Amino acid sequence: MRGRIRTVIATVSLVLVTHDLAACRETSSPPGDLPPRLRLGALVPLSGDNGPTGRRMLPAYEMAVKEANDAGGVLGHRVEFISGDDGCEPGTAVRAANAMVAKDITVSVGGACSAATVPTLKVFRAAGVPMIIPGSNSTDLLAPRYDSVFLLSGTTLIEADRALKWMRLLGSRRVAIIDDGTSFPQTLATAVAKVVRRPSSPPVLAGDQQMTLSQGAPGYRRIASEVIRRRADMVFFTGYYIEAARLIRDLRAAHYTGKIMLSDAGTDPILFKEIDAAKAEGVYGLTLPLAEFTPRAKEWAEHYRNLTGTAPGPFTMQAFDAVSLALNAVRRAGSLDRVAIRAAIAHTSDGDVELLSGPSRFNPDGTQVDPTFIPLQIRNGAFALARPAGWK
Repeated sequence: MRGRIRTVIATVSLVLVTHDLAACRETSSPPGDLPPRLRLGALVPLSGDNGPTGRRMLPAYEMAVKEANDAGGVLGHRVEFISGDDGCEPGTAVRAANAMVAKDITVSVGGACSAATVPTLKVFRAAGVPMIIPGSNSTDLLAPRYDSVFLLSGTTLIEADRALKWMRLLGSRRVAIIDDGTSFPQTLATAVAKVVRRPSSPPVLAGDQQMTLSQGAPGYRRIASEVIRRRADMVFFTGYYIEAARLIRDLRAAHYTGKIMLSDAGTDPILFKEIDAAKAEGVYGLTLPLAEFTPRAKEWAEHYRNLTGTAPGPFTMQAFDAVSLALNAVRRAGSLDRVAIRAAIAHTSDGDVELLSGPSRFNPDGTQVDPTFIPLQIRNGAFALARPAGWK
């Protein structure tokens, strides 16, 4: 995911993980006099339409930091956590990134909105700060070819291949691809259109090109009519859950009877606050690893729920993993030298650290080795694990 465009006020707050973790009144302050030198920073959306995503990630970050501090810190240092609101907006994100760099962070562990994360690459690169990105996964993140950027989520190219595979398993023959014009949805839509155009078995692209809707519009009846005109039997929408809800509503109102599939940007339970569950019944989705569908994360998910009173959502496991990986790399580097830490992250092997959300190894371009995407289907007002025959 993820990159909605909204104008918000940039804010960066220093969270010395000694404050109350949501709903539990616990402190993650270590005993004694460890110097407060090792700082991790995370820019995530804390306001705007994607604010719920970032706010669910914060407790996961804090859980990982508390765990490290309770064990005595890292290399004799207390771990501190700095959070910043990027609002999923490029300009806001750049201002917040500069403010975060001024706080002397060692590693950046944020990133949920590609449109906001991409413009911060230069800021963190200039400061020599390695980036472990938990959620953003647009291939735009790879364009600069920085060796200091590491993604914990499968890229849009991989998601495109997985989406095409599932469309074929579902028997789709003509697919209408719709994006919202922002970084992640657009790059994913373009990637899917490219793989669909390969000379192979169906589906084929319905129409000459993918369609783009206006983010934030109250409805998409024109798009729904065009889908029907193009005789699509599958709609793949790459944008976010608010627009997804409105598009589904208008497709149903137009009596579209084909299948609908959402990208990982749309498979957020907040979708059901925007649409009657009955209208969304049967919609398919692809998502990055979620705690509720990851057996090895069961205990962690229960701990998260006990601390916050809510279930972990998208990118919460990845946020925890970003901190775990960063601190593990610091230990292996043996210092707070950012160059050494970057090298340690790049050379992480399976035995170095166990991540909840997927493999801990990276390709030379900073992408995760063999990332996971999970097929879902909406059943009885909730996203449920789908088990299509032939899926691996």
